[in-house]
Amino acid sequence: MSSHSESWRRSQLRPILGKLKPYVAGKGFLEISRKYGLKPETIVKLGSNENPYGPSPKVSESVASISPERYPEPEKLIAGIAAYTGFPEEMIIIGAGMDGVMDTLTRLFLETGDRTFIPTPTFSYYEILTITAGATPVLSPRGPDFEVSGEMPRNIKMAFLCSPNNPTGNVMSEEEICALLESTEAIVFLDEAYVEFADRSLIRLVDRYDNLIVGRTLSKAFGLAGMRLGYAVAPPWIAEQYRRAAPPFYGISCASVAAGTAALSDLPFMRRTVEKIKSERERLQKATGAHPSQANFLYLETPISSREYVERFLARGIIIRDCRSFWGAGENHARVTVGTPSENDRFLSAFQEI
Repeated sequence: MSSHSESWRRSQLRPILGKLKPYVAGKGFLEISRKYGLKPETIVKLGSNENPYGPSPKVSESVASISPERYPEPEKLIAGIAAYTGFPEEMIIIGAGMDGVMDTLTRLFLETGDRTFIPTPTFSYYEILTITAGATPVLSPRGPDFEVSGEMPRNIKMAFLCSPNNPTGNVMSEEEICALLESTEAIVFLDEAYVEFADRSLIRLVDRYDNLIVGRTLSKAFGLAGMRLGYAVAPPWIAEQYRRAAPPFYGISCASVAAGTAALSDLPFMRRTVEKIKSERERLQKATGAHPSQANFLYLETPISSREYVERFLARGIIIRDCRSFWGAGENHARVTVGTPSENDRFLSAFQEI
């Protein structure tokens, strides 16, 4: 096979790829084990906002009964989400993680020349989706309490809001989101990935605003991060178009359908784990002086560069998140997932040393 030149290879790629900064995921057990010579079972992972208690026991039973030779049938899953959210099935859309849902939505609305509104710091994948669609992200710094400050700029096609916000943990009020919705013609995507850990949800506003979509996930409170299962509640006119543009079977698997359906059938289990996490969150917040949070993580100001600070935890086998990869977070912030009491004790012991 003949080999092409480097310039030829570059010419085949879309020019916008040069603007992309790859998504930085939290570090995993294997990476830290290899780098520091630690046994994986001794490592505490508090960097990816996972639920340390895992999903309902019903999940493993359900997944064990799947027929992997068959394509997924998501009808029961959609019915379970509809029952959980209180919205009709026609307004429920699903995807491979919330990022999969957002990927399809941006294919519906964004094209070259459009602009998106993204208050920062926040989940960096919003910017990646914007750029790959050929649109331009308008990054707007948050206020001193991480609030969305000011009015939405003109000529915005789509806005990405996160409540509770990742990585800061604060929530938006109904008054704030309504003011933004009523000041723009843009499609507003409200990311509620962490809402089960918060005091309130704004999902019922979808009934009032036909330009609002509220995204959710089963990765966090439901303990199904490995299943990559997200969903959203959207006005019927958007949901109809979504189903036209989405991947076959909405891009999910038999295993994720079974797991999601089972998890949604055992809400008491999920709610018990959420209460444990909220209790530990309060303990950690008091001990560290972190910013108040309504998610399953805390946002810390670091006394030294976050790179060096996080490195000291990693060397002790404790994975936390350096927030430098979040645009607007600066050089002195780290994010810590709330773990089990014993995991949090390990973190606090290292915190005092460091």
